[in-house]
Amino acid sequence: MVKIGNVPLDNGMPKICVPIVGRSLDELVQECRYLKDKIYDVVELRIDFLKDVLSLDAVGQALTVVRQELPDEAILFTFRTKEEGGETDVPESYYFSLLDYTIKSGTIDAVDIEYFRDREGIKKTLTVAKEYGITVIMSSHDFHKTPSFDEITGRLIGMKKLGADVAKLACMPKSAKDVLTLLSATEAIKSQYPDEPLITMSMGRLGAISRISGECFGSSLTFGSAKKASAPGQLEVTTLHQILQALHG
Repeated sequence: MVKIGNVPLDNGMPKICVPIVGRSLDELVQECRYLKDKIYDVVELRIDFLKDVLSLDAVGQALTVVRQELPDEAILFTFRTKEEGGETDVPESYYFSLLDYTIKSGTIDAVDIEYFRDREGIKKTLTVAKEYGITVIMSSHDFHKTPSFDEITGRLIGMKKLGADVAKLACMPKSAKDVLTLLSATEAIKSQYPDEPLITMSMGRLGAISRISGECFGSSLTFGSAKKASAPGQLEVTTLHQILQALHG
């Protein structure tokens, strides 16, 4: 059973992940406190939004502040590169230094590693994450289009073969057929790996159905916005929870 902290990514109703995107320590504190009366399972710290993200000391302060504010919550750490829809460009070497530093900080439960980064860097990070008991979500994002069925399934299987605990793919649809392609590929991989968690989503308004249909097609975690969305098409977290509960019955 793969978990993020104490949150199992099992089959059934998808777990809800809320991104926090503060650009300063004060903003991060405000976002954490805003979550106090919300229902969710995991918090994603999108560190690429942090103004001083190029300083490991500043990142360390952000990690400490978020953990102090959310002492018992499951925390996923993500630096989303600009190439995959994030806020900040950094050299590849710094990207991996940042992940290594964070894994060893003792403040997080899971880390996101992008699939199309340096393979040796990925393997080293996977080794460190395993040593420290940190769950690895490996991810691929396409903000411009929806890849073909074969490309989606190929990427997800590739992530699993590299050693990811969870494979994740998000893409942008141009048509309803694109959304069906994403959902069909999700179902195919889930059928092939029924006991392994998977995260997929079709972005934007057109893809919103994919954010609530995980129980049917096999995606085990979905993202809902609190103060601010981190990607197009995220539903507000309370609304998302109500919809998932209604569908779950």
